[in-house]
Amino acid sequence: MTVTHRLSERPPPERPLRIAMLVPPWLSVPPPGYGGLEQVVHGLVDALVGHGHEVTLFGAGRQHGTAAEYVWTIDELQYDRLGESLPELAHLARVRQLISAADFDVIHDHTTIGPLIAGRRAVPTVATVHGNPVGEYGAVLGDTDHGVGLVAISHAQRRANPGLPWVGTVHNALDGRDVPAKREPGRGPVLWLARFSPDKGPDLAIRACRAAGLPLTLAGKCNEPAERQHFAEAVQPMLGEDVNVILNADREATLRLLVDARCLIMPIQWEEPFGMVMVEAMATGTPVVALRRGAVPEVVVDGVTGLICDGAEELPAALREVDRLDPAACVAHVAENFSTERMARGYEAIYRAVAHSARRPHHTTGSVPLRTR
Repeated sequence: MTVTHRLSERPPPERPLRIAMLVPPWLSVPPPGYGGLEQVVHGLVDALVGHGHEVTLFGAGRQHGTAAEYVWTIDELQYDRLGESLPELAHLARVRQLISAADFDVIHDHTTIGPLIAGRRAVPTVATVHGNPVGEYGAVLGDTDHGVGLVAISHAQRRANPGLPWVGTVHNALDGRDVPAKREPGRGPVLWLARFSPDKGPDLAIRACRAAGLPLTLAGKCNEPAERQHFAEAVQPMLGEDVNVILNADREATLRLLVDARCLIMPIQWEEPFGMVMVEAMATGTPVVALRRGAVPEVVVDGVTGLICDGAEELPAALREVDRLDPAACVAHVAENFSTERMARGYEAIYRAVAHSARRPHHTTGSVPLRTR
């Protein structure tokens, strides 16, 4: 039997959501240089606004470059206090005073401490976990209020601590509209692009490129004490004419380096929860040579958009062979799997599920006038 529904019986379209987007108080959105989290949020916010949702971005500092309504909790960015807990706690306390259940359907929190205190909010919270959810960070996440839904940025990250209250997995994405892409393999040096940290393996990059007989550019974030110490003690003594160092490059310079590079090298020494730099490299047509750690196999297609090695001893051969890969395959892989459109659709489904199932408190927090821009 065939049943025909009249037009009036079709379910009404879902209304746009009112979303409060919370970022840490350290960097602007988008960031001028380093800042993978802020780059991801920029793409997500603009995609959500493009889908008709009402997005209000809560951050620090008066400047932003998104399509959202913007509210700042303090006039100046707090980057010089990065690593301290009080700036983020004060930022979150001010945000809680500004948000009421009458204004928003869901909060999307990208801060570190936010999930721990989100249960006090009058609006249900979705929190993206941007770091490795083990150790001290895992202890904080393990004490998350049961009404908060955690979102993983990779399946590898989720496997690292499966007991957390995960509600979904959404890969990070890149707004590729302004990313230049090359047609032919890059003829420049191998590029290492990260913060100067033992986890990122800059010393291994130098050794691998020397063994392969290839020049290397180390383009690293180096403005925190631990980064400066690692550079001075572990990297600087290894430098030679075959290694060019660029410190704290801005976004435009970083894109030029990626386009020119033979490949991106990722000799990581930790379980990388995602690795946004790999997506940025492939979006320009630059393949990735990486160690098989964390989310690398989720992001890179071995033999198509890069070469994945099981040990550091395999890196030199991979660096010599990687120029046979097609830049167009790298660009297509990013467009299909790591677009902001796809990321936004993934989060939309999670927002609606969390907002629908959450038990809303009957009280609302007091609010003060919003300082918008």
